[in-house]
Amino acid sequence: MNQNLYVVLMAGGVGTRFWPYSRNSRPKQFLDVVGIGKTLLQSSYDRFLPVCPRENIYVVTNEEHAAITQEQLPELAPGQILTEPMRKNTAPCILYACHKIYKQNPEAIVVVSPSDHLILGEQDFQQTILKCYDRAKDQDKLITLGIKPTRPETGYGYIQYIEAKQSLKKVKTFTEKPELALAKTFLQSGDFVWNAGIFVWGIKAILSAFHKYLPEMAEVFEEAAHHFGTPSERESLQAAYSQTKSISIDYGIMEKADNVFVWLSTFPWSDLGSWSSLHDNSIKDENNNAVSAEAMIYETRNSVIKGPGDKLIVVQGLNGYLVGAFDNVVIVCEKEKEELFRRFVNDLKSRPDGNDYL
Repeated sequence: MNQNLYVVLMAGGVGTRFWPYSRNSRPKQFLDVVGIGKTLLQSSYDRFLPVCPRENIYVVTNEEHAAITQEQLPELAPGQILTEPMRKNTAPCILYACHKIYKQNPEAIVVVSPSDHLILGEQDFQQTILKCYDRAKDQDKLITLGIKPTRPETGYGYIQYIEAKQSLKKVKTFTEKPELALAKTFLQSGDFVWNAGIFVWGIKAILSAFHKYLPEMAEVFEEAAHHFGTPSERESLQAAYSQTKSISIDYGIMEKADNVFVWLSTFPWSDLGSWSSLHDNSIKDENNNAVSAEAMIYETRNSVIKGPGDKLIVVQGLNGYLVGAFDNVVIVCEKEKEELFRRFVNDLKSRPDGNDYL
Protein backbone atom coordinates (compact mmCIF):
# COMPACT_ATOMS: atom_id res chain seq x y z
CA MET A 1 0.00 0.00 0.00
CA ASN A 2 1.31 3.45 -0.93
CA GLN A 3 1.53 5.46 2.30
CA ASN A 4 2.23 8.67 0.34
CA LEU A 5 -0.94 8.31 -1.77
CA TYR A 6 -3.91 10.38 -0.63
CA VAL A 7 -7.39 10.75 -2.12
CA VAL A 8 -9.75 13.74 -1.96
CA LEU A 9 -13.35 13.00 -2.91
CA MET A 10 -15.30 16.15 -3.77
CA ALA A 11 -18.89 15.74 -2.54
CA GLY A 12 -20.16 19.30 -2.34
CA GLY A 13 -22.38 19.51 -5.43
CA VAL A 14 -26.17 19.90 -5.37
CA GLY A 15 -27.00 17.81 -8.45
CA THR A 16 -29.44 20.28 -9.99
CA ARG A 17 -29.67 18.41 -13.29
CA PHE A 18 -30.95 15.33 -11.42
CA TRP A 19 -33.79 17.19 -9.70
CA PRO A 20 -36.29 16.10 -8.42
CA TYR A 21 -34.51 12.83 -7.53
CA SER A 22 -31.53 14.83 -6.25
CA ARG A 23 -32.60 17.25 -3.49
CA ASN A 24 -30.83 19.80 -1.32
CA SER A 25 -30.97 17.42 1.64
CA ARG A 26 -29.68 14.45 -0.36
CA PRO A 27 -27.84 15.42 -3.57
CA LYS A 28 -26.86 13.03 -6.33
CA GLN A 29 -23.64 11.77 -4.73
CA PHE A 30 -25.61 10.42 -1.76
CA LEU A 31 -28.04 8.43 -3.94
CA ASP A 32 -27.92 4.95 -5.44
CA VAL A 33 -28.44 6.42 -8.90
CA VAL A 34 -27.63 3.31 -10.92
CA GLY A 35 -29.36 0.81 -8.63
CA ILE A 36 -26.37 -1.25 -7.45
CA GLY A 37 -27.08 -1.11 -3.71
CA LYS A 38 -24.43 1.59 -3.04
CA THR A 39 -24.53 5.34 -3.40
CA LEU A 40 -22.19 7.09 -5.82
CA LEU A 41 -20.13 8.36 -2.86
CA GLN A 42 -19.81 4.86 -1.42
CA SER A 43 -18.81 3.48 -4.82
CA SER A 44 -16.19 6.20 -5.23
CA TYR A 45 -14.75 5.49 -1.79
CA ASP A 46 -14.63 1.72 -2.36
CA ARG A 47 -12.94 2.23 -5.72
CA PHE A 48 -9.83 3.66 -4.05
CA LEU A 49 -9.45 1.21 -1.16
CA PRO A 50 -7.29 -1.27 -3.11
CA VAL A 51 -4.66 1.40 -3.82
CA CYS A 52 -4.89 3.89 -0.96
CA PRO A 53 -4.81 3.46 2.85
CA ARG A 54 -8.33 4.17 4.12
CA GLU A 55 -6.96 6.69 6.61
CA ASN A 56 -5.61 8.70 3.64
CA ILE A 57 -9.03 9.21 2.03
CA TYR A 58 -10.76 12.54 2.63
CA VAL A 59 -14.22 13.72 1.67
CA VAL A 60 -14.90 17.43 1.18
CA THR A 61 -18.55 18.37 1.44
CA ASN A 62 -20.79 21.20 2.57
CA GLU A 63 -21.41 21.58 6.32
CA GLU A 64 -25.06 20.56 5.91
CA HIS A 65 -24.01 17.18 4.47
CA ALA A 66 -21.42 16.18 7.08
CA ALA A 67 -23.89 13.93 8.90
CA ILE A 68 -25.03 12.03 5.80
CA THR A 69 -21.39 11.62 4.72
CA GLN A 70 -20.55 10.05 8.09
CA GLU A 71 -23.67 7.90 7.88
CA GLN A 72 -22.73 6.53 4.47
CA LEU A 73 -19.01 6.16 5.24
CA PRO A 74 -19.00 5.27 8.97
CA GLU A 75 -15.40 4.02 8.82
CA LEU A 76 -14.12 7.57 8.21
CA ALA A 77 -12.67 9.34 11.22
CA PRO A 78 -14.29 12.75 11.82
CA GLY A 79 -11.08 14.45 10.69
CA GLN A 80 -11.39 12.83 7.27
CA ILE A 81 -14.65 14.67 6.54
CA LEU A 82 -13.76 18.24 5.61
CA THR A 83 -16.72 20.62 5.63
CA GLU A 84 -16.89 23.81 3.60
CA PRO A 85 -18.71 26.79 5.15
CA MET A 86 -19.97 27.87 1.71
CA ARG A 87 -19.82 26.71 -1.90
CA LYS A 88 -17.06 28.42 -3.89
CA ASN A 89 -16.51 25.86 -6.68
CA THR A 90 -13.61 23.39 -6.83
CA ALA A 91 -10.46 25.50 -6.40
CA PRO A 92 -11.00 26.49 -2.73
CA CYS A 93 -12.26 22.99 -1.93
CA ILE A 94 -9.08 21.44 -3.33
CA LEU A 95 -6.79 24.00 -1.71
CA TYR A 96 -8.36 23.38 1.70
CA ALA A 97 -7.89 19.62 1.42
CA CYS A 98 -4.34 19.94 0.12
CA HIS A 99 -3.29 22.15 3.03
CA LYS A 100 -4.72 19.59 5.46
CA ILE A 101 -2.77 16.82 3.74
CA TYR A 102 0.44 18.87 3.47
CA LYS A 103 0.50 19.36 7.25
CA GLN A 104 0.50 15.56 7.59
CA ASN A 105 2.81 14.61 4.74
CA PRO A 106 4.77 17.13 2.63
CA GLU A 107 5.70 14.32 0.23
CA ALA A 108 2.10 13.33 -0.48
CA ILE A 109 0.79 12.53 -3.95
CA VAL A 110 -2.89 13.48 -4.11
CA VAL A 111 -5.69 12.15 -6.29
CA VAL A 112 -8.65 14.52 -6.51
CA SER A 113 -11.86 12.99 -7.81
CA PRO A 114 -15.56 13.84 -8.05
CA SER A 115 -17.70 11.53 -5.93
CA ASP A 116 -20.63 11.32 -8.34
CA HIS A 117 -19.18 9.75 -11.49
CA LEU A 118 -19.73 6.26 -12.85
CA ILE A 119 -16.54 4.27 -13.52
CA LEU A 120 -16.57 0.70 -14.79
CA GLY A 121 -13.54 -1.53 -15.22
CA GLU A 122 -12.29 -0.62 -11.77
CA GLN A 123 -9.04 -2.60 -11.95
CA ASP A 124 -8.11 -0.67 -15.08
CA PHE A 125 -8.93 2.55 -13.25
CA GLN A 126 -6.81 1.57 -10.25
CA GLN A 127 -3.84 0.69 -12.44
CA THR A 128 -4.19 4.06 -14.16
CA ILE A 129 -4.11 5.83 -10.79
CA LEU A 130 -0.95 3.95 -9.76
CA LYS A 131 0.81 4.79 -13.03
CA CYS A 132 -0.05 8.46 -12.62
CA TYR A 133 1.11 8.28 -9.01
CA ASP A 134 4.54 7.14 -10.21
CA ARG A 135 4.73 10.00 -12.74
CA ALA A 136 3.71 12.58 -10.12
CA LYS A 137 6.41 11.62 -7.61
CA ASP A 138 8.80 14.23 -8.98
CA GLN A 139 6.43 16.93 -7.67
CA ASP A 140 6.64 18.83 -10.96
CA LYS A 141 3.53 17.75 -12.89
CA LEU A 142 -0.21 18.37 -12.76
CA ILE A 143 -1.88 15.31 -14.28
CA THR A 144 -5.49 14.97 -15.40
CA LEU A 145 -7.21 11.87 -16.74
CA GLY A 146 -8.56 11.96 -20.28
CA ILE A 147 -11.13 9.54 -21.67
CA LYS A 148 -11.09 8.53 -25.33
CA PRO A 149 -14.36 9.94 -26.76
CA THR A 150 -16.88 7.57 -28.29
CA ARG A 151 -19.32 10.19 -29.61
CA PRO A 152 -19.41 13.98 -30.24
CA GLU A 153 -20.60 14.79 -26.73
CA THR A 154 -21.45 18.46 -26.12
CA GLY A 155 -21.87 18.13 -22.35
CA TYR A 156 -18.22 17.33 -21.56
CA GLY A 157 -15.03 19.34 -21.57
CA TYR A 158 -12.28 18.32 -24.01
CA ILE A 159 -8.50 18.22 -23.73
CA GLN A 160 -6.24 18.48 -26.77
CA TYR A 161 -2.84 16.90 -26.28
CA ILE A 162 0.52 16.97 -28.00
CA GLU A 163 1.21 13.57 -29.54
CA ALA A 164 3.88 11.50 -27.84
CA LYS A 165 4.71 7.80 -27.67
CA GLN A 166 3.91 7.43 -23.97
CA SER A 167 0.43 7.46 -22.39
CA LEU A 168 1.25 10.63 -20.45
CA LYS A 169 1.00 13.52 -22.91
CA LYS A 170 1.51 17.26 -22.62
CA VAL A 171 -1.73 19.21 -22.68
CA LYS A 172 -2.14 21.71 -25.49
CA THR A 173 -5.63 23.18 -24.96
CA PHE A 174 -8.79 22.82 -22.88
CA THR A 175 -12.26 23.40 -24.39
CA GLU A 176 -15.44 23.50 -22.31
CA LYS A 177 -18.65 21.93 -23.68
CA PRO A 178 -18.31 22.69 -27.41
CA GLU A 179 -21.12 23.04 -29.94
CA LEU A 180 -21.99 19.86 -31.81
CA ALA A 181 -20.10 20.77 -35.01
CA LEU A 182 -16.91 21.44 -33.04
CA ALA A 183 -17.35 18.27 -30.98
CA LYS A 184 -17.56 16.29 -34.23
CA THR A 185 -14.32 17.92 -35.41
CA PHE A 186 -12.63 17.00 -32.12
CA LEU A 187 -13.76 13.39 -32.49
CA GLN A 188 -12.43 13.16 -36.06
CA SER A 189 -9.07 14.77 -35.25
CA GLY A 190 -8.01 11.98 -32.88
CA ASP A 191 -6.00 14.21 -30.54
CA PHE A 192 -8.81 15.23 -28.19
CA VAL A 193 -10.08 13.36 -25.13
CA TRP A 194 -12.88 14.00 -22.66
CA ASN A 195 -11.82 15.73 -19.45
CA ALA A 196 -12.80 13.36 -16.63
CA GLY A 197 -12.10 15.96 -13.92
CA ILE A 198 -9.88 13.51 -12.03
CA PHE A 199 -6.46 14.89 -11.07
CA VAL A 200 -3.18 13.46 -9.75
CA TRP A 201 -0.39 15.68 -8.50
CA GLY A 202 2.33 16.08 -5.93
CA ILE A 203 1.23 18.21 -3.00
CA LYS A 204 4.14 20.60 -3.55
CA ALA A 205 3.34 20.92 -7.26
CA ILE A 206 -0.28 21.96 -6.70
CA LEU A 207 0.48 24.36 -3.84
CA SER A 208 3.13 25.99 -6.02
CA ALA A 209 0.59 26.31 -8.85
CA PHE A 210 -1.87 28.06 -6.52
CA HIS A 211 0.82 30.56 -5.55
CA LYS A 212 1.58 31.22 -9.21
CA TYR A 213 -1.91 31.37 -10.72
CA LEU A 214 -4.24 32.15 -7.79
CA PRO A 215 -1.90 34.06 -5.48
CA GLU A 216 -4.58 35.86 -3.45
CA MET A 217 -6.38 32.61 -2.67
CA ALA A 218 -3.07 30.93 -1.87
CA GLU A 219 -2.14 33.68 0.59
CA VAL A 220 -5.50 33.60 2.37
CA PHE A 221 -5.45 29.83 2.79
CA GLU A 222 -1.81 29.76 3.84
CA GLU A 223 -2.69 32.05 6.71
CA ALA A 224 -5.75 29.97 7.60
CA ALA A 225 -3.73 26.74 7.47
CA HIS A 226 -1.85 27.78 10.62
CA HIS A 227 -5.10 27.09 12.48
CA PHE A 228 -5.98 23.79 10.80
CA GLY A 229 -6.11 20.99 13.33
CA THR A 230 -6.81 23.44 16.19
CA PRO A 231 -10.08 24.61 17.82
CA SER A 232 -9.97 27.74 15.64
CA GLU A 233 -9.95 25.82 12.33
CA ARG A 234 -13.62 26.44 11.55
CA GLU A 235 -13.38 30.16 12.27
CA SER A 236 -10.24 30.58 10.16
CA LEU A 237 -11.77 28.55 7.33
CA GLN A 238 -14.90 30.71 7.39
CA ALA A 239 -12.73 33.81 7.07
CA ALA A 240 -10.71 32.29 4.21
CA TYR A 241 -13.80 31.29 2.23
CA SER A 242 -15.41 34.70 2.72
CA GLN A 243 -12.34 36.32 1.12
CA THR A 244 -12.12 33.82 -1.74
CA LYS A 245 -13.70 34.09 -5.18
CA SER A 246 -15.71 31.24 -6.62
CA ILE A 247 -13.63 29.56 -9.34
CA SER A 248 -13.03 26.06 -10.63
CA ILE A 249 -9.63 24.40 -10.57
CA ASP A 250 -9.87 24.11 -14.36
CA TYR A 251 -10.25 27.84 -14.99
CA GLY A 252 -8.07 28.91 -12.10
CA ILE A 253 -5.05 26.68 -12.67
CA MET A 254 -5.24 23.84 -15.18
CA GLU A 255 -5.95 26.04 -18.22
CA LYS A 256 -3.10 28.41 -17.27
CA ALA A 257 -0.30 26.17 -16.03
CA ASP A 258 2.51 25.03 -18.34
CA ASN A 259 3.20 21.73 -16.56
CA VAL A 260 -0.17 20.04 -17.19
CA PHE A 261 -0.25 16.52 -18.61
CA VAL A 262 -3.07 14.16 -19.53
CA TRP A 263 -3.07 10.40 -19.10
CA LEU A 264 -5.00 8.68 -21.88
CA SER A 265 -7.38 6.32 -20.10
CA THR A 266 -9.42 3.42 -21.42
CA PHE A 267 -11.82 2.55 -18.57
CA PRO A 268 -15.56 3.20 -19.20
CA TRP A 269 -16.55 6.50 -17.59
CA SER A 270 -19.54 8.82 -17.33
CA ASP A 271 -20.06 11.92 -15.23
CA LEU A 272 -23.76 10.97 -14.89
CA GLY A 273 -24.52 14.63 -15.38
CA SER A 274 -28.06 14.29 -16.72
CA TRP A 275 -31.06 12.01 -16.99
CA SER A 276 -29.98 11.28 -20.55
CA SER A 277 -26.58 10.03 -19.36
CA LEU A 278 -28.28 7.88 -16.71
CA HIS A 279 -30.39 6.35 -19.49
CA ASP A 280 -27.25 5.65 -21.50
CA ASN A 281 -25.65 3.80 -18.58
CA SER A 282 -28.68 1.83 -17.39
CA ILE A 283 -30.02 -1.59 -18.30
CA LYS A 284 -32.79 -1.12 -20.86
CA ASP A 285 -35.80 -3.19 -21.88
CA GLU A 286 -36.60 -4.27 -25.45
CA ASN A 287 -37.89 -0.76 -26.23
CA ASN A 288 -34.79 0.98 -24.88
CA ASN A 289 -36.53 2.13 -21.71
CA ALA A 290 -34.60 2.33 -18.41
CA VAL A 291 -37.15 1.27 -15.81
CA SER A 292 -36.64 1.47 -12.05
CA ALA A 293 -40.19 1.49 -10.73
CA GLU A 294 -43.37 -0.51 -10.39
CA ALA A 295 -44.64 0.29 -13.88
CA MET A 296 -47.03 -0.63 -16.67
CA ILE A 297 -45.58 0.56 -19.98
CA TYR A 298 -47.33 0.77 -23.33
CA GLU A 299 -46.08 2.03 -26.72
CA THR A 300 -43.20 3.82 -25.04
CA ARG A 301 -39.52 3.82 -25.98
CA ASN A 302 -36.18 5.54 -25.24
CA SER A 303 -37.46 6.74 -21.86
CA VAL A 304 -36.55 6.72 -18.16
CA ILE A 305 -39.27 5.59 -15.76
CA LYS A 306 -38.25 5.86 -12.12
CA GLY A 307 -40.13 5.83 -8.84
CA PRO A 308 -40.73 4.10 -5.51
CA GLY A 309 -41.99 0.56 -5.27
CA ASP A 310 -45.24 1.57 -3.53
CA LYS A 311 -46.52 3.66 -6.47
CA LEU A 312 -47.67 2.23 -9.78
CA ILE A 313 -46.58 4.33 -12.76
CA VAL A 314 -48.58 3.81 -15.95
CA VAL A 315 -47.00 5.19 -19.14
CA GLN A 316 -48.35 5.20 -22.68
CA GLY A 317 -47.21 6.69 -25.98
CA LEU A 318 -43.98 8.43 -25.00
CA ASN A 319 -40.61 8.63 -26.78
CA GLY A 320 -37.53 10.04 -25.09
CA TYR A 321 -39.15 11.13 -21.83
CA LEU A 322 -38.39 11.09 -18.12
CA VAL A 323 -41.35 9.97 -16.03
CA GLY A 324 -40.55 10.07 -12.33
CA ALA A 325 -42.21 10.09 -8.94
CA PHE A 326 -39.93 11.37 -6.16
CA ASP A 327 -41.34 12.16 -2.72
CA ASN A 328 -43.67 15.13 -3.25
CA VAL A 329 -42.83 15.73 -6.94
CA VAL A 330 -44.03 13.98 -10.09
CA ILE A 331 -42.20 14.94 -13.28
CA VAL A 332 -42.90 14.22 -16.95
CA CYS A 333 -40.58 15.90 -19.46
CA GLU A 334 -38.23 15.28 -22.37
CA LYS A 335 -35.10 13.74 -20.88
CA GLU A 336 -32.73 15.22 -23.48
CA LYS A 337 -33.51 18.82 -22.54
CA GLU A 338 -31.22 18.95 -19.53
CA GLU A 339 -31.08 22.77 -19.56
CA LEU A 340 -34.74 22.78 -18.47
CA PHE A 341 -33.90 21.25 -15.10
CA ARG A 342 -31.99 24.37 -14.05
CA ARG A 343 -35.02 26.40 -15.14
CA PHE A 344 -37.36 24.21 -13.09
CA VAL A 345 -35.17 24.66 -10.01
CA ASN A 346 -34.78 28.43 -10.51
CA ASP A 347 -38.53 28.86 -10.99
CA LEU A 348 -39.17 26.96 -7.77
CA LYS A 349 -36.76 29.21 -5.88
CA SER A 350 -39.01 32.15 -6.73
CA ARG A 351 -42.09 30.47 -5.25
CA PRO A 352 -42.96 30.99 -1.56
CA ASP A 353 -43.26 27.21 -1.12
CA GLY A 354 -40.37 26.40 -3.45
CA ASN A 355 -38.03 25.01 -0.79
CA ASP A 356 -40.59 22.30 0.00
CA TYR A 357 -39.83 20.81 -3.41
CA LEU A 358 -36.08 21.38 -3.52
